[in-house]
Amino acid sequence: MGNSKSGALSKEILEDLKLNTKYTEEELCKWYESFQKQCPDGRISRAEFEKIYGNFFPNSDPKVYARHVFRSFDTNDDGTLDFREYIIALHLTSSGKTNLKLEWAFSLFDVDRNGEINKTEVLEIISAIFKMIPPEEQKLLPEDENTPQKRTDKLWTYFKKGENDKIAEGEFISGVMKNEAIMKLIQYEPKK
Repeated sequence: MGNSKSGALSKEILEDLKLNTKYTEEELCKWYESFQKQCPDGRISRAEFEKIYGNFFPNSDPKVYARHVFRSFDTNDDGTLDFREYIIALHLTSSGKTNLKLEWAFSLFDVDRNGEINKTEVLEIISAIFKMIPPEEQKLLPEDENTPQKRTDKLWTYFKKGENDKIAEGEFISGVMKNEAIMKLIQYEPKK
């Protein structure tokens, strides 16, 4: 990562992040300074990530979902997020570019990282999302998507898939981009 003696962000990582995100050098340096204060060892563990995530959803149980989000961000599979992974994750989830968000969403659903998602993986992630939805909000959901199973079935039906079929990334992205209602099935936006 950066030069740990000086606490500075390495030029290689800085250039890589400028090339692969929407952030300027000044923004990246500010983010890095903040990251170093929060994570002096330069890494966020899964437990720390889950705790941070819990702060955003204090009235629900985001632990399982946070674990999946962490997995999707931990691209080198070392059990921690370094500054580069953290910034790439931030960029992917907040860039505003639908395609990037859907690539990330696919990686979230691809639990076994085999390049395809199956109905069991979708149900696992949607069940984790449901744990973050307060019960009073769940009661307001449409009848055909008010449980993880119903929401998964609705998504699977939209893609015209059988129980044991799989969805590849390109098919997932193009299918979701064609139907905004499907995008709502794969995410949870807390009420403001």
